[in-house]
Amino acid sequence: MSLAGTASLVIAFIAILVSILAFLVAHFYVGAAKKSARDTKAYNETLANRFALIGNAGVLVTVLSLTFGCGLLLYCFLTGDVSLSYVVQYQSNSTTALATLYKVSGLWGGREGSLLFWAWLIGVFGAVVALRNLKRRDDLDNMALLVVQAVILAFVGVLLFSETNMPFTAIDPFYLNDDGTLKAFADLMQAYLESGSRAPSPSLVLGMNVLLEHWAMAIHPPTLFVGYAGLTVPFAYAIAALIVNDPSKKWVDNSQRYALVSWLFLGIGIGLGAIWAYVVLGWGGYWGWDPVENASLLSWILAVALVHNFTVYRQRGAFKRWAVMTACLSFAFVIVGTFIARSGIVQSVHAFEGDIVSLVLFAALIILSIAAGIVGLVIRWKSFGAPEKDEEIMENLLSRGVAYYFNNVILLVSAILITYLTVASVLPSWLPYGGMSLTASTYNAIARPLTILYALIMAIGPLLGWVKTDRKELLRKLRIPAIAAIVLFVVLVYYFVSYLAPTYDAAIAAGGSRAVTMQEFGPRFYYYFITLLGFLAASLLFFNSLVLLGRVISSHAKAKGTKVFVALFSAVYNRASTFGGFVSHLSIAIILVGLIGSSMYVTETSTYLPFNEETGTVSRDIAIQDFRLEFVERTIEPQANEDDTLYALTFDVYKQDKYLGQVQPGIYFVDSSQQSKAIAGVVSLPLEDLFLVYNGVTGDGSFSINALVNPLISLVWIGFCLLVVGTIIAAAGRRRPKANTERRKQEVNVEHGKQEVETSDAKPE
Repeated sequence: MSLAGTASLVIAFIAILVSILAFLVAHFYVGAAKKSARDTKAYNETLANRFALIGNAGVLVTVLSLTFGCGLLLYCFLTGDVSLSYVVQYQSNSTTALATLYKVSGLWGGREGSLLFWAWLIGVFGAVVALRNLKRRDDLDNMALLVVQAVILAFVGVLLFSETNMPFTAIDPFYLNDDGTLKAFADLMQAYLESGSRAPSPSLVLGMNVLLEHWAMAIHPPTLFVGYAGLTVPFAYAIAALIVNDPSKKWVDNSQRYALVSWLFLGIGIGLGAIWAYVVLGWGGYWGWDPVENASLLSWILAVALVHNFTVYRQRGAFKRWAVMTACLSFAFVIVGTFIARSGIVQSVHAFEGDIVSLVLFAALIILSIAAGIVGLVIRWKSFGAPEKDEEIMENLLSRGVAYYFNNVILLVSAILITYLTVASVLPSWLPYGGMSLTASTYNAIARPLTILYALIMAIGPLLGWVKTDRKELLRKLRIPAIAAIVLFVVLVYYFVSYLAPTYDAAIAAGGSRAVTMQEFGPRFYYYFITLLGFLAASLLFFNSLVLLGRVISSHAKAKGTKVFVALFSAVYNRASTFGGFVSHLSIAIILVGLIGSSMYVTETSTYLPFNEETGTVSRDIAIQDFRLEFVERTIEPQANEDDTLYALTFDVYKQDKYLGQVQPGIYFVDSSQQSKAIAGVVSLPLEDLFLVYNGVTGDGSFSINALVNPLISLVWIGFCLLVVGTIIAAAGRRRPKANTERRKQEVNVEHGKQEVETSDAKPE
């Protein structure tokens, strides 16, 4: 297994080198063909095509070799082959219904396997580009593939030439029995005590961390890696456009769908991580500003900027330099996040073990990717400059171009701030926050007002004209959504006054860590002000997006003379980017309301329930807000693998004396590794969750229980699902660059008013 796996990496490495060289030669002959006389032009073009074909073949060989390597690891995990150290270290011995999924997740469970998996995914994206390029062998595509292959080269080189990152290292025979099976840890310790030769490494025989054995965590890393790998393609096309000096929107058209797919998978990955944190980690929240959590958010933020800049590039021919740099920065911040997670410089419960080779690799990729964009733009400054286009859409403060500009600024500043705060603990003490480990309160103090400001820009921006907005026309467009937003805002204010404000007062009066966190954000009036301003922004964003969706549908209905229901599907299919974008905006409004309630107004109580072993009862119930929990029983369930045990408590749940059912918080304990995993008990209601955590038994035999009430958290999950739907629509919908101009003008006239038709040359998405 070790030899076969290593061979797959060697073949991939050679194929990458061959393809890069072939693409360089092809590019040389393309340039020669442009400069050559008529009688030699065809000859140079033929040579360029032949070398491009070799380069594309190298891309396909690369992905096939990496596929074999990944398949080899999967085979070992699924069959229990323990000949590779990596497989032994990250294998799962779960016997649950999801045991196979946990075994598969070992592929990306550790540093070595995840690097191989990531390289393979980049190779898959490259193969998609290569297969499309086999027919036309365009120089822009060739250079993009060259950049993709160069990125894979860095990954494969580290896997192949760094001992600490090699996933195919054979296991030391010391850990194996004579029949090739893995020795038990107790036997290894006995051998060590008898011979004194070496102390066994627990990580090599104890397998996967039990915290990772959850369906959401098993799926969370690969979805993030798909997003990370996909953002390599826009970066590659941006650099390729600089190399071939092509400032047209061709490179944007070729990479936009990859950007959307990447953003989609990054969003799914972040959401799955939040679900896992909520039900497994046992603290009752879903986002704690942990360094590795922040790492995944950085690339998502820059991908948002990238997608919006692509829209401006395609529709207005503006923001060309912005688009190139955000393509480079989105890739760079993928590496920044990975650097944080893998370098070991920042401590996190989610981080991989530190590795100096990874530190150097990812630091170099960050510097090179940003430098490539900057140097390329300096060289191609005039070609990729569109000052007249930029000035046209930004000459008036009340224009959509200015809104897109502030979109870029806010997102870029947010990414830089989050990065700085995340690594602040390792910075010199003379810098702001240098040497300090920051709490979530610091991030919240910045993130909450910025998020609300961004929501307001999202609400107003789509209503503005590209060049200039007539104030009377804007007020006319705002009239209906504003009235509806006021109604929703009044409902939210009532909920705030009747529920959230009393929750805040009760938490402050009770004291404890929850009260400290609330007070760290600021005085009461500011806490309430941010809440109400957030509700107002969410209300306006929700109904503005809803009205704009209605206008898209009605414009199709009027333009085609069809019924509204038919026009809905037509809009989803033919104007996918616009329709999906407004659905995504709608989802952000829902998420914002959910975030305010579930992160700012949580009620929490910790209690101990004395347990009588003889009677199997406790002396009292648990009360939190208007919930009451009556103890039913304690259960201890040994698992089929004879190593794991589930300890659980069962409670009957009542709300205002109305029976809601039972909840069963538990602890999953692994005897051999002494690891444990909380299994939260959750009762989900439309407007709140009752969240229960069993922390174990105290010295006097009492049960330690944490109970929380999380208001409006269901809106976070609903909004997340809607965001995924909107992004899928935008990514999967039809692109029609040559659509009928007159019909498009008619649709735009319906949606935005005549003035925008006169000042806009936008084409349909």
